[in-house]
Amino acid sequence: MTSKKVTLVILVAVILLAAFLRLYRIADYLNFLGDEGRDVMVVRNILHGDLTFLGPRSSAGDFYLGPIYYYLMAPFLFLSNYHPVGPAIMVALFSIATVYLIYRIGKEFFSQKAGLIAALLYSISPLVIIQSRSSWNPNIMPFFSIASLYAAHKGMEKKNSYLLGLSGILLGIAMQSHYLTIFLGGILFVYILLVEILTSEKSNKLFELFKKYIAVFAGFILGFSPFLLFEIKHGFPNTKTIANFILSSGDVSAGGNFGEIIRDVFFRTFGRLVTAYPPPETVSIIEQPPIAIWYYLTLILAFSSLALIFYQLIRKLREKAEFRGVLLILLWFGLGVLFFGLYKKPIYDYLFTFMFPAPFLLTGNLLAFFKEKNKLLMIISIASIISLVAVNLVYSPLRKFPNYQYEQVKTISEFILEKAGDKPFNFALITGGNSDHAYRYIFEIRDKKPVTIQIPEVDPERKTVTDQLLIVCEEIPCNPLGHPLWEVSGFGRGEIAGEWQVSVLKVYKLVHYDGK
Repeated sequence: MTSKKVTLVILVAVILLAAFLRLYRIADYLNFLGDEGRDVMVVRNILHGDLTFLGPRSSAGDFYLGPIYYYLMAPFLFLSNYHPVGPAIMVALFSIATVYLIYRIGKEFFSQKAGLIAALLYSISPLVIIQSRSSWNPNIMPFFSIASLYAAHKGMEKKNSYLLGLSGILLGIAMQSHYLTIFLGGILFVYILLVEILTSEKSNKLFELFKKYIAVFAGFILGFSPFLLFEIKHGFPNTKTIANFILSSGDVSAGGNFGEIIRDVFFRTFGRLVTAYPPPETVSIIEQPPIAIWYYLTLILAFSSLALIFYQLIRKLREKAEFRGVLLILLWFGLGVLFFGLYKKPIYDYLFTFMFPAPFLLTGNLLAFFKEKNKLLMIISIASIISLVAVNLVYSPLRKFPNYQYEQVKTISEFILEKAGDKPFNFALITGGNSDHAYRYIFEIRDKKPVTIQIPEVDPERKTVTDQLLIVCEEIPCNPLGHPLWEVSGFGRGEIAGEWQVSVLKVYKLVHYDGK
């Protein structure tokens, strides 16, 4: 078998492995809580003709994103017969496509072996897999980030304005997926500037640079247009709130000052993604020696990967060799980490989605470089690959028991409909931090929506208050009588007519108190 065929076989095997880890029993592991329920309700309405120019509300601030994620969800929700697993499969397919792009970019920028190693490690990363198996708007960011940067790279390489425009379109789509795409825009801006300065031999460099920025900006406006139309019409309320949210000081930050934040982010981008290191707040390198070894090996990997790409860039610039790909990966990771120093809110793992592929490409480059050197480095490379594969598979999320969240919500919702007895009913969810959209989605697709109790100013005759209130309790202990939640208090004084244990939760039926 030729070398080309061997590479193809390995690549196909890696992609199939990625597909298995993302699609196996995806419905059983599916996250289906309030946010997911809200999203599928909106998309169901879109499929029934109720179009929208606003996307999901951000969980981190009082603003909305663009609607593109909803429209990407729509065909998958329709094809799955309105089962929420459809959009989750969409996210998984985007993640599988990202595996291929990582291979292609690794091969083109570094070497074929670098591409294969990076793609393999990305395909088995537990955190990446977790983000790839549920429908949530940030989870498509890795694909659109890497696709946007690659299109910009090819546009600069070929001096092709259409490819730069495509990069802008992809950036506009990504911006509707997550507000931290603004960091990705900054990376693109610097990359185009540096490449133009270092490669252009024309006297009118400023004009050429301007044309490239215009191409990207025009594409961005097109990709971002659904959200932009809403913003223009309403005076940019979300844009102002997003900018203020990102740059203003909050009550809690990732760790304090600029240096502390970037040190934390630098480690976590390798630790949480490449080496499957546990959440740093849950372990101690002082009290747990194995964790300390894990920690320092991760740092060695991270610093070595960064040192190598710096060396490669400097060497290519001196030799006047092709450097754009190396520069792009360095800027993607380096500026991505540095920009977090400006972020004044808590930094969670999912916020790294715009740069998910970067540490894998750096690691693939390092381990492939070692394989081509002396025997000692080759042994280190092979041992590192085996160790990384082993630790990532050991901590694979598929080794955990499925959550069966959708089936649980479906079972409870159908039980409520049974107890309602085809009569109008009000519904309430008593919970610590969830919302009731997941349950309401089941009611909607069964065409048995509960009646929403309106405030007295809207409904002075209390026509929206029915004879029965069905309550799901996610709090333990739970006392529904006299609960301050509006859906309960708005029902008025009631008494418990039924109490049942359904799955792992309690369901109550309240009727109006008759005083007897």
